Formats: sequence, structure tokens, C-alpha cells
Amino acid sequence: MNNSKPILSFLLLSFCFGMTVAQEPRTIPQVEELLLKMTLDEKIGQLNLLTPGGGIATGSVVSKNVETKLKAGQVGGLFGISGPEKMKKAQDLALKNTRLKIPLLFGSDVIHGYKTTFPIPLGLSCSWDMELIENLARIAATEATADGINWNFSPMVDIARDPRWGRIAEGAGEDPYLGSAIAKAMVKGYQGNNLADPKTMLACVKHLALYGASEAGRDYNSVDMSKIKMFNQYLPPYHAAVDAGVASAMTSFNDIDGIPASGNRWLITDLLRKRWGFQGFVVSDYTSVNEMIAHGLGDLQAVSALALKAGLDMDMVGEGFLTTLKKSVQEEKVSEAEITQACRRVLEAKYQLGLFEDPYRYIDPKRPAKDILNAKHRKTAREAAARSFVLLKNHNDVLPVQKNAKIALIGPLANNKNNMLGTWAPTGNPQLSVPVLEGFRNVAPNATITYAKGANISDNPELAKKINVFGPRIEIDERSPEILLKEALDLALKSNVVVAVVGEATEMSGEAASRTDLSIPESQKKLIRALVDTGKPLVLVLMSGRPLTIPEELALPASILQVWHPGVEAGNAIADVVFGDYNPSGKLTATWPRNVGQIPIYHSMKHTGRPAESTEFQKFRSNYLDAPNSPLLPFGYGLSYTTFEYSGLKIDKKEIGQGESVNISVTLKNTGGFDGEEVVQLYLRDVVRSITPPQKTLKGFKKVFLKTGETKTVRLILKPEDLRFYNSQLEFVSEPGVFEVFVGTNSVETQKVSFILN
Repeated sequence: MNNSKPILSFLLLSFCFGMTVAQEPRTIPQVEELLLKMTLDEKIGQLNLLTPGGGIATGSVVSKNVETKLKAGQVGGLFGISGPEKMKKAQDLALKNTRLKIPLLFGSDVIHGYKTTFPIPLGLSCSWDMELIENLARIAATEATADGINWNFSPMVDIARDPRWGRIAEGAGEDPYLGSAIAKAMVKGYQGNNLADPKTMLACVKHLALYGASEAGRDYNSVDMSKIKMFNQYLPPYHAAVDAGVASAMTSFNDIDGIPASGNRWLITDLLRKRWGFQGFVVSDYTSVNEMIAHGLGDLQAVSALALKAGLDMDMVGEGFLTTLKKSVQEEKVSEAEITQACRRVLEAKYQLGLFEDPYRYIDPKRPAKDILNAKHRKTAREAAARSFVLLKNHNDVLPVQKNAKIALIGPLANNKNNMLGTWAPTGNPQLSVPVLEGFRNVAPNATITYAKGANISDNPELAKKINVFGPRIEIDERSPEILLKEALDLALKSNVVVAVVGEATEMSGEAASRTDLSIPESQKKLIRALVDTGKPLVLVLMSGRPLTIPEELALPASILQVWHPGVEAGNAIADVVFGDYNPSGKLTATWPRNVGQIPIYHSMKHTGRPAESTEFQKFRSNYLDAPNSPLLPFGYGLSYTTFEYSGLKIDKKEIGQGESVNISVTLKNTGGFDGEEVVQLYLRDVVRSITPPQKTLKGFKKVFLKTGETKTVRLILKPEDLRFYNSQLEFVSEPGVFEVFVGTNSVETQKVSFILN
């Protein structure tokens, strides 16, 4: 059959399926009536989002004279404060001192749980469990709203393929299909079915757009990519959040096609609103409007006007809207109609929350005691953490450890509350977290457990100073590294098994935490090498907010359990997995490179015109002189205490027509000695098409529980939209030809079948 795939007559039909048709703007009579009463100054005031400081720190700038501005009607919302008492005071100032008594929005960064802190988002994505992720978002909304917060600056859905970028910790990894599923689950969890329910909150998809592709992995850096790459690889999770009904969006710090996101009309108006049909409001990130000055786009008045005309509705902290828009109206640089439209969108969000009906709907002093950090929420946090862990290696089946063993628990993160919550947990309290030592004693009371620090996270005081901005994360011991190591080795030699908890401090990843060296710090490497030399069975419990480069550690005779930063129940969850109460089922959602020189590396890379056809070096082929092309650990990788066997991959049709689905089945058997869960993954390759195809792309997955010896037939469906892509005209199409289907335990270890699309 000819697979050349000419442009066909069905192209327009396919294109329509791939676009969200722009909806008619909604009209809320109460909002329209209010707008008719408002002065220009009152409208501009609604576009101003401030943070008074003294509460939840999320940036370097704190707003001034907040109380005066509240009384003057110059504030549309606040963030960075919490608690019914503070919220009531602020709402009172707005309602009792302004002419129209417009209630405030209260926002916050609730990134991975509120007071009950869950694993970092990158870790949670490794659960591949959408029901779990939606439930965690619902719990976060319940807790945050109990403290008076009704707007959440989450989910962060940026695709990230460069682990040097610290904010990879906050997202779902490298894949747009999985990222889209998680975006939908989180929006649904936060917003529920009724935003007027005081246990739901406005979600805010961020950072629109492409923030995770910053050059050199350096935070806030420039981004430059083709529209084809945007639409096929980076934009889908934002689009998915819009399709899920997300109420607000936040612009990113980077530029797109040379124009910063906060002033980019193509992004905010043409794409987000017109093409995707978004009807919520758009807020800038922290001072990102002002930062367009540094980008080189003019003074504060110029960039503020640019942002408003682009479609931005609310200015976070920078106050450029508040201080310049009226002058811009007078000078006819913006119109009052444009300000009215922005104000309308902010007021509509407040109406959706029911704040005009009851401005104190989210302020209930009885709720915090019962809804925040309760036993049920902590239990769920513990279960979620265990499901996020990825078993990278189980040398000699040392794991799970017997509960009556003599254990040397060693490492700078083994008894360290300050580093359990992870980055971007500003609403959590590290001192309420369960450290690993405590968790071991809780889960295995009959074990003999001794503890030694063994090493500092880092011996570098300059690095420690940079990391400790939000409190002590790297504490350099008064004792010398030699004394710390000797103490650890003495305990190791007296034990049956050594468990070393090593890796990154929480603020070694996250915002403004880019790294060029992704290896475990040398202070800890020395400890690991020395522990291996004792000859004792060794388990490395590895904490990090990103993929690390661990070729040395992976080659050692040691087991490795990647636990990310697990949250408030860290120690209990780690103990549950180490001692076998839960069989790890996590799978990596970001590829782990062999070294920094391989970055970016991800599973859906394209073939070149000169592909490396074998692992042997070939001159004039696309390869390296000093390393293989393959990653250290591929996307989708993760082991279990049991083993799974795939067989009998089948497809129900060898040929299909446009608009038809494909049913795929595979037999999965638990061939090991433990009950366990396996994430069955489906990848697709469009063999020939009008633009160069990726080697394979994720298009389906299913998490399956099997008892030991049990066999199940796992069924997956490829829907018509799974065969589509954005072509060079940015039309969402599927083209006829051969498609290869890969099913397996990760993106590399798969079985293959194929079919033809006519």
C-alpha cells in the first residue's frame, strides 16, 4: 500500500475536530449591572493583585500600603495570607470602606497539598494514577478553603525535558499525553462541579506558556521554538486544562516568538481565548508585567498597556495597571472598554465563587480544626507518597527488608524534618513532617535500628547559603566529615543491612534552583562508596526534585529506591515500601540522563536523517564520542518486588478508516512472589507523515493490580484523536498510512503490532 499520505479531502474535517470552537462570551446580568455603576478608577482597582507579606512567602517583592489601598478600592485580590481571622479583616476593609462593596479574591500557591503536604508533583505523576491525583487536589482544596483561600495558583502543567531546570519538580514531567491527563484531574479536583461550594476553589493553569523549555535549563530564561513543536509537544496540557473548565490562567516569565508571555496577544487572545474558547481570566505571574521592561519592551506605562491590550486581566504585585492605565486611557494608548473587559472577567470569577451572594462564604473559623491536617488526610498523604516511589534497582532482592533486621539507618536525610516536604510547599510546616528514622520505628518496632548522619548534604558553605533562603535545608555539622563517616561505618559494620537516605535538599530544586551538575553531592558520594566497601547489603533511598545523573551509583552493588520529596508523611511512607507493606509501582515520567551533556533527552525524540543504527560507534552518524545515545533510565521505567510478563499482544483491526478506533489487548501475568501493580503503557509511531514523526509517543496507559500468579487481559483503546497531530499549517489532522503500536513496561521494553489507516 502507498504510505506517502497526500493531503486529503478529509483534512478540513479533521482540523475542526482538533480545534476548540470559540464560545460566545457569557453574560452575567449581575456583573453587567455592577460594571455600569463603576468608575474607571474602580475598574482598574479590580485588576490589582497584591501580597501584604508576613504570611506565605512566594516571591521577593512585598506590596506596600495594602490597607490604604483596600480602603480605597484599589485591590481586586490578595494572596500570601491565610486563616479566617486575617481573611475576615481584609474582606471587612474592602466591604466596609468602598462605595460598591466588591469582595476580594484570596489566592495562594497550593502546589502539592496545603497543610497536609503531598509528594512533589513530579513524584505524584510517577503514580500514573489519575483518580489518586484528583482526590489529592480535592483534599488540597478542602484544606485551603478552610483557611479562607478561594483561588489556587495550580496546576503547573509545563512540559519539562531539561532536569537542570529546578521547576521540573512542580510538573508532570516530559510527556504531553500524561501531562494533559494530570492537568484535567487536578482542575476537576480543585474546582469540583460547583465553584460556589465553599470546599472548592478557582484553579489557575500555569505557566502559559512554554516555561519548562527555558534555554540552558536556567530559570526565567528565554524560550525559542517552532509553532509545530509548541502545538504537538508543549501546549497540549494547557489546552487540556481549558477543556476541563479551568477558571483562570497565569502567564509565564519567558518570551514566545520574541514577545514576553504577559504581553503576548497571540498567546492570550488568539490562542487561549479565540482558538481554545477559554472564558476565564488571566493573571500575570509575580511582577512579570514589570519585568517586560528588562526584556526591552519599554517603560512601565508602555508594558502595562501592552499587557492589557494582549488580554491580560490582572496584574500580580507589580501595580503597573494601578499606576499607569488611567494615564494610558487619557493618552488613548488603551481604551476604557479594554479595562472594562478585563474587570468583567475578574468580577465573573468572583460571581462564580458566590462571593457577591456571601463575601464571607470561605471564612468559617470552625473549619480549620476539622478540615486541615486531619488523620484521614494524613493517611491519604502516606498512601500517595508510597505510590509515587520508583524502584530503580533491587540488587540481590535486598528489598523488602525484614522487619526484625538489624538496620543501620544512615545519611544526611535520614533524620531530617526540614527536607521532607519538598520545594514549593509554602503552606506546609516542615516540623510536622515524619522523618525517615521515626517512620522506620513506627513501621518496624521489632527491628534494631541505629542512626548516624554519615555526611553533610553538602560540605560547601556557599551552596548552603543559597539553599537556606527559606530556612535550614543544608546544615553543615560542627563535626568533621571524617568523624561523621567513621560513626556511620562503625554502625554499618554491626548491622545486617544498611539503608542510606541521600540526595538533594528541598531547595536544591524548584524555582530559581537551576543546576548544571545533577550528580549527588560529593560529600554523599564518599559516604556511599565507603558503605559499599563494608560489604553489607545496601539500600539507597534517593531524594530529589528532579532526575539526577547517577551512573556511578546505579553500577554499584546497591538497591536504589527513588522517593522524590515525599511530603508530610515521608518517613512512614518510605518505611511502608522498604519493609514491604506496599510494593512499589511508580514509573518515571521524566527520562534520566547518563550525564548533563545528553540533555535534553526524552522518549519522543525524532529520528535524524543519519540515525545511529546500533550501540556501536559509527562515524558520520548521530551519536557521541564519549557516551551512548540511550538514557541511563528511560521514560516509564520502574521496577517492582514482583515480576510481570507480557504476552499475546493483539489488535482488533489491521486496517481502519478515518474516525475509527483501534482496540488493543495484551496478556499480563504476575510471575513473581508478591502482589503488585503494573502500569501498562501504550506508545504509537506514525511511520510516514507530512512532518517528521517522533520515534514514539505515549497514547495510553492503565494501572493494573495482580495477585501473585494472576493473569489478566489488559485492554487499551486508540481513539481517532490519538492518531492526529498538528501539521505545518497547524491543522489537527490524521494522515493515512502505517501506524506502529508498542505496549510494554516502559518506553523501551515493548512489544509491537501495526495497523493501516486508510
